Amino acid sequence: MIKELKQTDFQKCRALLNEQGQLEAKAIVEGVNPGRIFVDDVEAPASGLIWLGNNDGFLFIGDEKNQGFNAGINHFIDNVIQPEAKKAGLTWFEGIGNHSGWNETIEKAFESRDLGSWNQKVYTLGKEEFDSGLAFPLEDGYAIKKISKTLFENGNQLISNIGFLHSKILEFWPSPESFFQTGVGYCAVTENEVVSVCFSGFVVDHVHCVDIETLKEHQGKKLAQRVAVAFVKDCLERGLLPYWDCMESNKGSVAVAENLGFRNAFDYKGYEFKLEGN
Repeated sequence: MIKELKQTDFQKCRALLNEQGQLEAKAIVEGVNPGRIFVDDVEAPASGLIWLGNNDGFLFIGDEKNQGFNAGINHFIDNVIQPEAKKAGLTWFEGIGNHSGWNETIEKAFESRDLGSWNQKVYTLGKEEFDSGLAFPLEDGYAIKKISKTLFENGNQLISNIGFLHSKILEFWPSPESFFQTGVGYCAVTENEVVSVCFSGFVVDHVHCVDIETLKEHQGKKLAQRVAVAFVKDCLERGLLPYWDCMESNKGSVAVAENLGFRNAFDYKGYEFKLEGN
């Protein structure tokens, strides 16, 4: 039977992680970012399913040939995950293997469902690969600002849409304090609005996974490039490694990463199916 692991026992899953796998899995197991873990055995787990705290999907970790875990995964999703996902407004199950051996297992386990898939790309950027003189034009009226505690708290109420920034940070971090202790972030501001953000979404040791978003009405102005350059420069000056994870089909995100000099570290496959009744 698949059971939820207490957060104080997450370290029991360290041996299940693929060292070359997704940063998100490590960040949750290490307790840096919020998430939940479900395993085959709470005392000595061999296989597990991580539910990302930002509701951005599930990661399969450990032994992909664990028959007991694999045989129970559909029942577990239908009876445990689906009701909670519905409460959170999720209509799709998005699952990813922490190593490629999970791909065949996922395809077989969910063969009775209408299973779709996509490709994901991971990039990293070292100091020697980054052009420190790289610059992109910034239209008049826009300014690039560091996401500081003062900006976030908005005590002077200068930012009219501060809720956008709050929701982005708290999507990944258990509290603003945890972000400011560990993360790095920059934003573009115009007419008292935060319109583009680039910040550390997941963090493990010195590796910082980028989350980036520009509000739709301000896209096409190279704001993503500007906030990303500020983020990258800050990270590299501190000896941190920027890590960029995006869908292969997201041509805009791929272009920003490659224009900044990010190198493709590895690719992986994701799977999805619609949750019944959602």
